Formats: sequence, structure tokens, C-alpha cells
Amino acid sequence: MAHFARPSRKTALAAATGAAALAAGAWWFTDRAPYPYAQRRLLDLQLPFLGLADLDTVLRPRPGERMLELGPGTGLQALHVAPQLGPQGRLDIVDVQQEMLDHVMRRAQEDRAEGDGPGAIVPHLADARELPFEEAEFDAVYLVTALGEIPEPERVLADAARVLKPGGRLVVGEFFDRHWIPFQRLHRMADSQGLHLLERRGPSLAYLAAFRPCATETAGAGAA
Repeated sequence: MAHFARPSRKTALAAATGAAALAAGAWWFTDRAPYPYAQRRLLDLQLPFLGLADLDTVLRPRPGERMLELGPGTGLQALHVAPQLGPQGRLDIVDVQQEMLDHVMRRAQEDRAEGDGPGAIVPHLADARELPFEEAEFDAVYLVTALGEIPEPERVLADAARVLKPGGRLVVGEFFDRHWIPFQRLHRMADSQGLHLLERRGPSLAYLAAFRPCATETAGAGAA
């Protein structure tokens, strides 16, 4: 009877590592933008350093504010932020995929039916590079793992700055994937669009960064 040697632990580990690398490579090269609705379940996972509590710490939502989220996906952040704006507040969401917007609104309606619904959420099918809003409409604009998926991210930052109220804030969250924007690149782009860095939290591969229009910073310095 033939005898077969069992693979060594080292060989098994190497095989497992190789399989993981192949899977990661397949994910990397098939990752598409905008994120396909068919893979929406992955969007409900809280990422390290970009969790809801982390977002609260940087975004600081307050009752009565009007906020804008770009690329809300399935609503993980939107359904968390909107209730904090209270009955007088409002969260607008912008996406290029109607399926994503419909998904968020269904979840919001389900939450309301259970008596734990968010505040007002208003969907807009639009391009984040050409926002359908007037200047100075929002107290805050935020986007989490979305900026790198949009062509011409500089234009996104420029239009976000345009719709911010004086003293408003822009929060960008990025996580390492195929569309990741390193913090130093984001900082340079923000500078070029007149946005001043307020704070950054998290390592280079997973961070949240808050900005404010530089004109506001200059005015504040002059007043002081």
C-alpha cells in the first residue's frame, strides 16, 4: 500500500499564504469604482480607525445642522449621523448610483417603522464633482472611503468647499485599497483648493482628516 507523507507545517503555511495572496490580488484587480451594488454587504463593515465612533470624534455632528454625505453606500454612516442632527437638522446624501440611494432610504424607512428612525435624509442622484447645491448651504460635508473612487478628486474637494458655510468643515476618510488616497496627497489637494487642515486621526493606511476653508482660518486669526 502506498504511503503519502503529510505536508510539513511550513509547507502548509506557505500554501495558505499563497492562497491568501492570490485572493487579495484578485480582489485588488477586480475592485471597481463606483463600488458595485451587488457587493453592498461589504459596505456595512466598520473599518479600523474609520468606525462610527471615530467619525463622531472628527465630524462632531450637532442638532440643527445641515450636513452632506458624498457616496453614502448602503447608509452605514448616514443612518448613524442623521439622528444626531435632531428634528431641525437634515442630512443630504449624494451618489451616482440610484440603487445605493434607494437602499439607504429603505433602511431609513425600516428604522422609522421600528420607532428608531433617523432625522431627515434627502437623496440626490448627482456627480460629486458638480453638486446640485448653492454656495454655503452646509455646516459639514463628509465622505468615507469614497473620494478615491471619484475621478478628479480635486474637483470634488473644490465643490465641497464651495457648498460649505463659513466656518464649515469637511471630513475625509480613506482606507487602503485600490482607490486609496495617501494622506500627504490629500493634504496637497486640499491646500490647492483652499482647505486648511484641522486634524487627522489614524495611521496613513486608515485615517480621518478634517479641513476648514482657509478664508475662515485667516479671518479668525485676524480677529484674534
